[in-house]
Amino acid sequence: MPHRTIPNSGPAAAPTACRADVDAGRWPDVARLPSAAPARTALARHFVGRALDRLALTGPATGVRSSAVGPRLTLHDPDAFHRRIGRHGLIGFGESYMAGEWDSDDLAGALTVLAAHTDDLVPARLRRLRGLWVSARPTADRNTRTGARDNIQRHYDLSNDLFAAFLDPTLSYSSAVFTAFPARSESLAAAQHRKIDRLLDLAGVGGNTRLLEIGTGWGELALRAAARGARVTTLTLSVEQAALARERIAAAGLADRVDVQLRDYRDIEGRYDAVISVEMIEAVGAEYWPSYFTALRHALAPGGRIALQAITMGHQQMLHTAATHTFISKYVFPGGLIPSREAIAEHSAAAGLHTVADDGFGEHYAETLRLWREQFVANRAAVTGLGFDPVFRRMWEFYLAYSEAGFRSRYLDVRQLLLTEGTPR
Repeated sequence: MPHRTIPNSGPAAAPTACRADVDAGRWPDVARLPSAAPARTALARHFVGRALDRLALTGPATGVRSSAVGPRLTLHDPDAFHRRIGRHGLIGFGESYMAGEWDSDDLAGALTVLAAHTDDLVPARLRRLRGLWVSARPTADRNTRTGARDNIQRHYDLSNDLFAAFLDPTLSYSSAVFTAFPARSESLAAAQHRKIDRLLDLAGVGGNTRLLEIGTGWGELALRAAARGARVTTLTLSVEQAALARERIAAAGLADRVDVQLRDYRDIEGRYDAVISVEMIEAVGAEYWPSYFTALRHALAPGGRIALQAITMGHQQMLHTAATHTFISKYVFPGGLIPSREAIAEHSAAAGLHTVADDGFGEHYAETLRLWREQFVANRAAVTGLGFDPVFRRMWEFYLAYSEAGFRSRYLDVRQLLLTEGTPR
């Protein structure tokens, strides 16, 4: 698919959604309200309503807003809002936004307030009943070889032009590393190169390094590694990404140094001086983390180095999330799970790998996501022109704001790690 950069189409009106107009074939759980559950709806109305009021997220309009007033939620359909949350918890909260049943004047800010008080929203005595509000992850989303290919394509093969509508020209879809805050959009490409160069340095990539990259993206890391003189093998399961990555690599005159393969990480061939994987572990799934780290270890030549960039969350939060079907696993990253630092340490050590360096920079991801979200909003008209309906646009904005809130509240972090074979002596 030829790549075309979508120009900034300027400010656009907020996408609207009306449940009656939602395509029920594409968005069945948004188009219809869940079956009535009066007791659950009443509990949601009581506890969620009280929490929103306590956090000053709801309340009567006061005319001209003071700059000191924080973000606010506007409930257009309170009954539907509480019914969805009462039935499906956080998935219902997100679906209610997709349906246009609530809005916010500062979506990321409101979600950050909620994320920072996540443990206070529901009384401790009711948290033990969380099984009433959550469901298990679908077995169809397991990351078997076939399942992993399907899951990756459901996200990354949506449209290369969709991603071009909010990413910078490097098409890097992972956290950048900035030199100053607040980050500016014009600094994003340089910040992405700074992130890539740190990883290449961490892995010791230079002239004639045999580099394996697991998770090609759209090829920017492979391009910069090849420009250093490395010989790169890069793996992806996304047909769309592979096609555009090959096109970009050929245009740079580096096709003789980069081999883009449609291949599962479990089918790696050969040994490499360096292995790099950027925010790929989140798509692997906890069930397959042992296979992932074993594959990394087996791909490493003696004395080689592995550089990872990984999003992380707290261990207890990870354990709860692993057993739960979430808004993100349902609509954005099927089969995925963000690991904890403890999980990474445990599974890498079991595969015979030692963590030499571990550096966190979550505040940089919050800024990266803000810039992506702002660009996506500015390019709503272009996204519409690609055939994405208002429900999708609201879902994508919610996903970007939800993720930004996770990092701003420190519920999430992102880290660069250096792994080597063996244990320290």
